[in-house]
Amino acid sequence: MENYKKRKHIAFYIGSLYKGGAERVFVNLAEYFLQEGYQVTMVTQYQKENEYELPKGIKRVISDITQEELNNGRIANFYSRVKKLHHIWKTEQPDLVLSCIGKNNFMAVVTTMFTKTRPVVSVVGEAGEEYPNRFMRMLANLLFPHADGIVLQTERSRYFFNKKIQKKAVVLPNSLNPDFMKPRYEGVREKRIVAVGRMDANKNHEMMIRAFASLADKYPEYTLTIYGDGELHSYLEELAGQLGIGDRVFLPGMIQDVAAGIEKASVFLLTSYSEGVSNALIEALATGLGVISTDVPSGGTVELMEDGVNGLIIPAGDQKALEQAMDKLLGDPVYLDKLGREAARIQERLAPGRVNRLWQEYFDRIMNKKGKGAGS
Repeated sequence: MENYKKRKHIAFYIGSLYKGGAERVFVNLAEYFLQEGYQVTMVTQYQKENEYELPKGIKRVISDITQEELNNGRIANFYSRVKKLHHIWKTEQPDLVLSCIGKNNFMAVVTTMFTKTRPVVSVVGEAGEEYPNRFMRMLANLLFPHADGIVLQTERSRYFFNKKIQKKAVVLPNSLNPDFMKPRYEGVREKRIVAVGRMDANKNHEMMIRAFASLADKYPEYTLTIYGDGELHSYLEELAGQLGIGDRVFLPGMIQDVAAGIEKASVFLLTSYSEGVSNALIEALATGLGVISTDVPSGGTVELMEDGVNGLIIPAGDQKALEQAMDKLLGDPVYLDKLGREAARIQERLAPGRVNRLWQEYFDRIMNKKGKGAGS
């Protein structure tokens, strides 16, 4: 029992564990720290269906107020949420809490004040979308310097914030999903173009369907498969039919084993207007596909890719550029294979053991230093 008490205690704070990119990163990190001998607590505001499972040994705490705790009015309920989360830190006593996504970061800094818990905030998406208006940006610039740590995903996102944050922030990558740490498929590749992502306006799957349609006659043996679901699923299905390629565009929804779904394909497309550092893009590169991706404002794409070396980068929203890039890869199998082989080398750079150790070293430095950023 004495050894248990001496273990460093890390908490993770996020909205829920619903199956998404940020949530998967948190679960993977939590599992790593558990395996390294840390005490780990996962604090989520909600509990939803279709969530990632936590390994045995990680405590789950729900921070949202219950029906019995609801008050009359938004201000009173906000105060109740702050008070409850503050109570959780006082009760659980983690040495450090990692938060992510928008308002969660504000809550982590404010509610850990006058506790022993050191807050580390992280911006995992496009900073301008997480903090979309002047008020949110002002709060970020005001509160983030009081956190003990600030983690960004890209160098470009550093310049969204004020100079205090720019100086204090570190850039730490996400580790590769272990399912994708395997040798590149070297058999005959299927004549398939693939994409993975939620079917919403930001992902701009419409552009890839229209680009595919423009090349359909030139490459009649190829099909397009988009894995994922969302509000535009029916619209995209109808669009493919209207463009005369309904029998060559497949929208099977979400799949459990993405690695198996894409590893034998030829080309991967990411056509988003904005992303943080896309896990889907990381996984496609690691699989060794020929990748075409838009240059998103956060700098997430250029953190992972060098145009013409391990994939092709195009301007966001540029259908003509997408058509030209697709034509270049489909028309030159040797070049396509060369890009794919270079892409697969990202496994070395983002290997879970290597990346997780970077996070561990950063957290240990924060927990070992004297003083505390928030409430000190």
